[in-house]
Order: sequence, then structure tokens, then C-alpha cells
Amino acid sequence: MSVTTKDLWSLTWGNPQVDATDLASAVERQVISEDLDYRSRLLVRDSVQALRRYWGEERVAAWLANSSVGHEIEAICKGPWDDDRGFGSLASRVVDVTKPETIRQFIRELSLNVHGPVRLGIGGSAALILRDQLVRKTDDVDVVDVVDELPAPIRNQHALLEQLASRYGLSPTHFQRHYLPAGWENRLQYFDTYGQVRIYLVDTYDIALGKLFSARSKDLDDIRMVMPQLDKSVLAQKLRETAHALLSARDLRHHAERNWYILFGEALPA
Repeated sequence: MSVTTKDLWSLTWGNPQVDATDLASAVERQVISEDLDYRSRLLVRDSVQALRRYWGEERVAAWLANSSVGHEIEAICKGPWDDDRGFGSLASRVVDVTKPETIRQFIRELSLNVHGPVRLGIGGSAALILRDQLVRKTDDVDVVDVVDELPAPIRNQHALLEQLASRYGLSPTHFQRHYLPAGWENRLQYFDTYGQVRIYLVDTYDIALGKLFSARSKDLDDIRMVMPQLDKSVLAQKLRETAHALLSARDLRHHAERNWYILFGEALPA
């Protein structure tokens, strides 16, 4: 099931970020399905409240006016409610997530100003989003390279990068390769070519392992969201075979032990 066709419960339950447009569509599908027990009606109400907080009253009013089930949604939101306890955290999780096509458009426009062959390795959340493995907002397109810096044909275009950042909400950011497992560069996967810019994506397991050693909660959340698409035994094997340098750093190992326990409820594999 794609993100845009998830039912309302699947879209909102346990996800750190929920796309506003997808949420509105899921509310409509829930009402059309007539699967509206008491808790589902509460979720519809709180979803609309979350959209009001994020979009504002005017845009929500326009959405409901144009929706084939707008009147039904408004009626549900009015109650009555025997128990007002609902889904209070939802309002803080609604965002405009970064779509794969937005990243592609960003790279295409960037490539029009690159006048020489450039090979870009993209990792982090941007690579997962491009593979349709992760749904969330990101401001960075993490670029990783064996020379530990952005290629000069991109790095030196300061005015262009500022303009693209203001329009797409994205910036190419250099990512330090020593935070990836050993041999990552041999597992890069070709993605696409835009003009003279060839794009390769860091392997998903390498990205997951890199995030496993992070102290940032958003990296842990990324693994949580991606893990259903991965094989835990493969991840453990790659941890043992490719993460020696990361494991030898005490602070990084502590982060990995904590995150592994949260993810799987067990000690980090020896």
C-alpha cells in the first residue's frame, strides 16, 4: 500500500511525521468507507483539527467545500463526544513531507548549471525518500564522497544554491564518510543521470547502520520507519562485518546499543 493510499489509521499510527495532503485524503477515504466507529470519528475530528492548525481555517474551509464528503466530515467534527480524549500528538506531527519528485526537480535544475561530469553519491534520508522507503520532511540532500567535500562545480555556485534552497527547501550538504560502514563506496547503486550529473545512492543497509550509531532521535525514527522493509538478520550480519571502526568508538557504540535495544528489545549483536 502506497503512502498516499493508506487508510487513516495506518497513516497516522506511530509515524513521526504525517503529510498534510495525505492526511486530508485519508480523512476523505475514511468517511467514504463508512468505517466510522467512535474512535475513528475521534481520529477524523483530530485530523481536521491538526489540519486547521497547520493549514489555517481558510485553506481547510476551501478543502471541505470542494470535497465530496465535506459536509459529512464537518458533521463528524461536531460530535457529540462522550469521551473527549483523542489524538493530541497528531497536530504536532503534520508537515509537508519532501516528495521524491521534489528532490529530482532540485537535482535537475542544479544539473543545468553544472558544466562538466560530476558523480554524486547521495545518502541519508534523501536517498531513502528517492527510493520511496521513507516519508518525511528533510532540508538536506546528503552528499557523500571519498574526498570528503562537495564537488567544486556544485560547491562554488553559492548564489544558485541559495536560490534553490529558498525555492525547494533543499540544500546539498556534505556528509562525513567515516560515519558509514566500511566498503560503502563499493555498494553504491546507480540511480539516474541528469545532464552531466550521475547520481548514485548509498545502500539502504549502509544508511540504516550509519543512523544506528547516531544520537539523534530523527535518525532512530528513520530506522523505525525503514526497518519493516529490511531483514534484521542481514542488518546484524552487516553490523558485524562492516562496522568495526564505528563499534570501536565508545560514544558511537553506546548510541548503537541504545538504538538496537529500542528497535528490537535485545542487546547489540556481539
